[in-house]
Amino acid sequence: MTDRTSPLPPRPDSSPARSWWGWGALDQALSDAECASLAALVPGAAGTPLPVPSIASLDLPPVRVGAPAPLAHLLSSAPADRASHTYGKAFRDVVRALYGDMAAAPDLVGHPRDERDVVDLLDWAAGADVAVVPYGAGSSVVGGVEYRAGVHSGVLSLDLSGLDRVLETDRVSRAARIQAGALGPGLESQLRPQGLTLRHFPQSFAFSTLGGWLATRAGGHYATLHTHIDDLVESLRVVTPSGVSQSLRVPGSGAGPSPDRLFLGSEGTLGIITEAWMRLQDRPTHRASASVVFERFPDAVEAVRTIAQSGLHPANCRLLDPGEAALSGVAAGGGSVLVLGVESAHGPVESRLAELVALARDHGGSPAEEPPAAGGSAVGAWRSAFLRMPYLRDGLARMGVISETFETACTWDRFPELYEAVHRDVGAAVQKVTGASALVNCRFTHVYPDGPAPYFTVIAPGRRGSELAMWDEIKAAAMETLGEHAATVTHHHAVGRDHRPGYDRQRPEPFALALRAAKRALDPAGILNPGVLFDAATT
Repeated sequence: MTDRTSPLPPRPDSSPARSWWGWGALDQALSDAECASLAALVPGAAGTPLPVPSIASLDLPPVRVGAPAPLAHLLSSAPADRASHTYGKAFRDVVRALYGDMAAAPDLVGHPRDERDVVDLLDWAAGADVAVVPYGAGSSVVGGVEYRAGVHSGVLSLDLSGLDRVLETDRVSRAARIQAGALGPGLESQLRPQGLTLRHFPQSFAFSTLGGWLATRAGGHYATLHTHIDDLVESLRVVTPSGVSQSLRVPGSGAGPSPDRLFLGSEGTLGIITEAWMRLQDRPTHRASASVVFERFPDAVEAVRTIAQSGLHPANCRLLDPGEAALSGVAAGGGSVLVLGVESAHGPVESRLAELVALARDHGGSPAEEPPAAGGSAVGAWRSAFLRMPYLRDGLARMGVISETFETACTWDRFPELYEAVHRDVGAAVQKVTGASALVNCRFTHVYPDGPAPYFTVIAPGRRGSELAMWDEIKAAAMETLGEHAATVTHHHAVGRDHRPGYDRQRPEPFALALRAAKRALDPAGILNPGVLFDAATT
């Protein structure tokens, strides 16, 4: 009953030209005039934007390792390849790229075309003491694709974007075998003709891959029920220096610890995910949305808790505090805004939306005057602002403005104190570092019956040339505050290298011992993404 594609389907449409230094598509980046206009909203910002350096002007370090002849057709040392694979898209990555700091550039960029190429490249790297940093589309905001160990003979950035196809579809079981390098839009375009969807849409959807989602345990757009990519995995295929791991494809199993769970979230330090069987859904055809305004933020929080515990499972349940609502352009009157959305592939959803709105109204919310099924002005404004935010961050970075976002999760009973502590302690750190008051906003990206996943945004004027040092101090203060209030160091951005201090404190020591033992067994030469999750010296 399985629909097998043979030969392989055509490659999906190519994605738009991407920025080598900043977020997303080149044609969406802010112009110099737009950067200056945006910075006018931040007192103390620079008067003119930093210029974007050309790749030709970059001072890339010398290539330390040559491509072996049998693999030369898979490897590149071209400046454009090396520059675009040096960093992810965190604030500190963007700033270093703008200043032309390419000290961390890989020596070579690998472009495997199939799993055999991945095996061959790993075999060569292990024998040549070359570190291998897996690279999907480079949208990491936690230092996940940047080599910092400094102990290897060379560095290979392994770009998996050539493995980008849906290989097999099981329509009866509603699942598909998909290569790890498939970008979000390409993946969905291959599923669409069959009326299916993976239904995983992170903010980075257009610029991230299935393998990246799996390796970082990514969170999607949907706020309840199936919030993380973990929930959608049937089985994984992973290439390690010690062999290939292929887990059994079943809907569920109680046979010991899950092999898939070993690799989900391992961020390329235990193996290279090459493909996965993923659970799919029928494409939704019924949708409705609404927004509700609250005068008091605590009332809005209680409303969301009630909704999260109601079993109604809204697809969207984003709560914006007053600052975030104003920044997103969805509320000018100082209130908090709750954005609700429901969808179904099987029947009308208006009655479920009405139930959700009624719960919000019971806690003092006032539904906005807009037709729920039409998307609504507040809902549309939030969505536009959500997708545009990373480009605005890049524009602010060019103007010397420090911006940091960090997401977490905690239980409902701890949230009020955490919210106050972030505003107080991170705000104090910004004041100390920059001499100016910070804009600290919060929104809920996901909600669970036992707690929310708050996402904080911090914006403050920086000093030219000191942006990285200032950001580092603010980041450290944020991580310290999360740890003090029993909140996770990350809900969906992953650990990478930037969240390592907080992860080291959060991770139980017996589990750390097991993780290091797995590293030694699967990657005995220590070449896979050194410094992610734990230091190479501790393996």
